[in-house]
Amino acid sequence: MSAIPATSRAAALVQPGQPLEIIDAQIPSVIEPSALLVRMTAATLCGTDIHVAQGTAGITGTGLPLILGHEMVGQIVTFGDGPRTDSVGQPLAEGDRIIWTHGMCGRCQACVINQEPSLCENRRRYMTESANSYPFLHGGFSEYGYVYPTAGRVRVPEDVPDALASAAACSLRTVMHGFERLGRIAATDTVVVQGAGPVGLFAVAKAVAEGAGRVIVIGGPADRLEVAKRWGADLCIDINDVTTNLERLSLVRELTHGHGAEVVLEMSGIPAAFSEGVDILRPGGRYLIVGQAHERTVPFNPSVIMHKQVMFIGSRSAGVDHYWKALEFLRAYADRFTWDDLISRHYKLDEINEAFEQMRSWNEIKPVIDFTQD
Repeated sequence: MSAIPATSRAAALVQPGQPLEIIDAQIPSVIEPSALLVRMTAATLCGTDIHVAQGTAGITGTGLPLILGHEMVGQIVTFGDGPRTDSVGQPLAEGDRIIWTHGMCGRCQACVINQEPSLCENRRRYMTESANSYPFLHGGFSEYGYVYPTAGRVRVPEDVPDALASAAACSLRTVMHGFERLGRIAATDTVVVQGAGPVGLFAVAKAVAEGAGRVIVIGGPADRLEVAKRWGADLCIDINDVTTNLERLSLVRELTHGHGAEVVLEMSGIPAAFSEGVDILRPGGRYLIVGQAHERTVPFNPSVIMHKQVMFIGSRSAGVDHYWKALEFLRAYADRFTWDDLISRHYKLDEINEAFEQMRSWNEIKPVIDFTQD
């Protein structure tokens, strides 16, 4: 490893709604016990990054400048005092690649009693602290990154590329957690996936791998639905062609003998998708809700829950075990799913605003900030 510089070039939000700016963020000279300093190799864009940059995700001016990015992979540069293993007991050394979680306290009821670290009462999230506050490197769009002492970390297998490992650190680990909460999928189940973004596409792969009898995707644009088809979706309903919820509901019911789907997966983040998903769900079905991370209110008659006797399942983020499971899922199904279909163009850090615009305009599925480019 080369000498560690005093500062790290990073893409930061300086003013909500304005392009990101490249700043020189301080690199901490003191690494806390159990913390790590990493040199970033890749960071992929997530829809949450877009919302934060636009100022629609609850971030206020008190946290500015804010280094964005929260799904990333990096090589270990420096260890703080403590064990040199990852969170599943694998040995770690300088130069190893890792993905890591937000900081989970490990001392609250959610972490210890309920075993629900994603509900940690004292969770320390990346992209929420100013680059002017120690340890300064609070986001992924930076040449160097800081792994909080309480953050889980998992060594990346050699056969998992940087871009896919980065995507596993958010989109795929979210899917792994959601399916765990959902429970078993039977060969007789029709699964409807709402949304064809990275989370929705990974959900298609997971549903196919779980042996679902039929997988239907509702979303767009067309190129993303083509990926879903290649990954095993039986039917893709393009919302640009089938424009009303009644038309889409009719198609699903036609394929399910009028009953609806046993399982609906809300992965789109669109408020109106919730009501549509409830309509699509058959009596006795299960509705996994992952994408509804907004502050909008939608009309809903709760008597539907009773009359249909359906189960609503919420799932938020993930624990470090799901990060490991995500990496293993990528490896186990590398011959079944063309994972590279998800990964679009690689950008340099200086090109980050172009990458944001390409994702914002639906031209790319998962842009990559590649720190290994010259």
